[in-house]
Amino acid sequence: MNTDVQSSAKTTLDINAIKEYLPHRYPLLLVDRVLDVEVGKRITAIKNVTVNEEFFNGHFPHKPVMPGVLMIEAMAQTAAILSFMTMNVKPDENSVVYFVGIDNARFKRPVEPGDQLKMDVEILRVSRGIWKYKAVASVDGKVAVEGELMCTIRANDAAAIPATPAGQ
Repeated sequence: MNTDVQSSAKTTLDINAIKEYLPHRYPLLLVDRVLDVEVGKRITAIKNVTVNEEFFNGHFPHKPVMPGVLMIEAMAQTAAILSFMTMNVKPDENSVVYFVGIDNARFKRPVEPGDQLKMDVEILRVSRGIWKYKAVASVDGKVAVEGELMCTIRANDAAAIPATPAGQ
């Protein structure tokens, strides 16, 4: 594990910095920029949705709509960045963030090409290696999807990743 993360109160991340926190790559990297982070508390990030996304070829050719599961995935990737920053580590190739559960997911509006999906994620609690977040994604201030996400972080060497943030 690389532990050279700066623990500033607030920060932004461009795509190169995001790739240091997420193992995902095209076409499944769904966070383009982090706008704001309060380490240990909350994060705001964006996904620029373009007509060039591969999933629009089949979902749906006559009326392109971003799949709901990918909106949830974008929020989960945003949550993973917050978790790694909170733990003050950068994941290595053995780090994996797994979904444990999704509660109260509600889809409120479609997301279409040209939209900018803004993800707001906050940590609700961390207990026994399970992170619970409140996540809301919106377009132009209107909620597109919301829910509570639960994830855990695992590695081949479990001792390499702390189960809870330092000091908690």
